[in-house]
Amino acid sequence: MKALSLKQPWAWAIFYCGKDIENRNWATKYRGRILIHASKNYDAEGATWLMNHFGFIIPEYQDFRGYILGSVTVADCVKYSPSRWFFGPYGFVLKNPVEFKKLIPWKGKLGLFEIPNDFFIDCPDK
Repeated sequence: MKALSLKQPWAWAIFYCGKDIENRNWATKYRGRILIHASKNYDAEGATWLMNHFGFIIPEYQDFRGYILGSVTVADCVKYSPSRWFFGPYGFVLKNPVEFKKLIPWKGKLGLFEIPNDFFIDCPDK
């Protein structure tokens, strides 16, 4: 299965704030379910932006960096979206987020990356 790393708090926002677009400077033809990984990097500017524009407050205990948080479906890749989350130049349209009951420690990578099949033996949402 494919996975995608996002800086915090953006990974958190998919599951707690209704974030339905993941902005990237590269396009993808991939469609289907992916795992969402919260990278160890933190975007403090992004957290401030979430608070100022939407009133979202990210509690410190919900940091989740270095973990797979859940899964989501990449339904499309667009150059424009009316979503409040779109900034471009490309947006992965995200649907049906499923937060895992248990955080799974994992090392992220750049781009879409593969998670080995044996990961799913103990996958929390199965």
